[in-house]
Amino acid sequence: MSKPTKAEQIDTLLTRGVEDVIIAADLSTALAGRRRLRVKFGIDPTGDKIHIGHAVVYWKLRQFQDLGHQVIILIGDYTALIGDNSDKLSERQPITVDQVKLNLRHYLKQIGSIIDLEKAEIRYNSEWLKKLSFLELLELASEFKVAQMLERDNFRDRYTNGKPIGLQELLYPMMQGYDSVALRADVELGGNDQLFNMMAGRTLQKRAGQSPQAVVVTQLLTGTDGKKMSKSQPNCIFITDSPLEMYGKVMALSDDLIIHYYRLAADTPLSTIDKIEQDLVLGSNPRDAKAGLAREIVSRYHGKNSVFDAEEAWEKQFRGGELPDDIEVYRADDKELADVVGLLANAFGVTKSEVRRLIDQGGVKFDGSVLESSDSIRVKSGMVAQLGKRRFKTIQV
Repeated sequence: MSKPTKAEQIDTLLTRGVEDVIIAADLSTALAGRRRLRVKFGIDPTGDKIHIGHAVVYWKLRQFQDLGHQVIILIGDYTALIGDNSDKLSERQPITVDQVKLNLRHYLKQIGSIIDLEKAEIRYNSEWLKKLSFLELLELASEFKVAQMLERDNFRDRYTNGKPIGLQELLYPMMQGYDSVALRADVELGGNDQLFNMMAGRTLQKRAGQSPQAVVVTQLLTGTDGKKMSKSQPNCIFITDSPLEMYGKVMALSDDLIIHYYRLAADTPLSTIDKIEQDLVLGSNPRDAKAGLAREIVSRYHGKNSVFDAEEAWEKQFRGGELPDDIEVYRADDKELADVVGLLANAFGVTKSEVRRLIDQGGVKFDGSVLESSDSIRVKSGMVAQLGKRRFKTIQV
């Protein structure tokens, strides 16, 4: 297959996995020119894992890098202390500086598996935000109206339902917008939940006499349960998942998500995806399409050599009823052994409510036996815990 032309690369960058571009014609012209664009993407490291939904944007940044542009990873070490609630139904609790630093170490390592961090510019918004005087903050705030903020679905719903909205939450878009001024960004990327914040950047850049940044709004990848993918829910495929776990999660997708995942989470040519979609409509086996998708996603994050072993292990485990060969070990302390629900939540990285729900549904096993209730077992070192159909951990003390 011949290498795509620059025009084809630009077209893919601006269309595949993209919901909207503001302003598309201007950005297309700029990409075709010779000037190196400054492309901003901001993250608030409020967790330590990246899922393949997050990765949609990082692969888009990689495309900008491949075209020779300057990618800027903006670490919201200052804004993370406030918390962006643009897509939340309740206030998010602020996190500490130490937690931000800890999460960041994990984030950058994972981001570096997709983009070239050596060529990227890594910046922290505490560089400029902590220097703003109260008067400067008020002057920036004068560019926005409270009514604008309350028109956002999340804030409107919370206000209507009498739920609290912190004043700091209303200031967040202004702070994110000022980041674009400080960085002199030409382009900003983000999901549709970040559109208001990215448009705030255009407003403040105009105020500062800068050319307003283009905005690329990426599509959001749906979680494995059909709801919004969120690291606080058990519906994520993390890029750090083992090949077997990643393969199994893809195989467990509902059939109606197959094409959605092909388009956003894999690098399969669009012409091939169109053919797969057509075949599914004509009655082809969805399992075959999912197997192809699972191979694509595992290969993307673990390399082609990992695909065969993951597929073989999955076939043995779920068709032959065997345990996987490489069950991860979770090292618990004596205190955890006395709290089965807490132990499982910690071992598998899920909430206690999710564990309780699975116990009620008969979805938790120890050494192959269904756990009837959290009081019906005494966990011992060496036991194999199974959560749902495809997650296993060997408990060691």
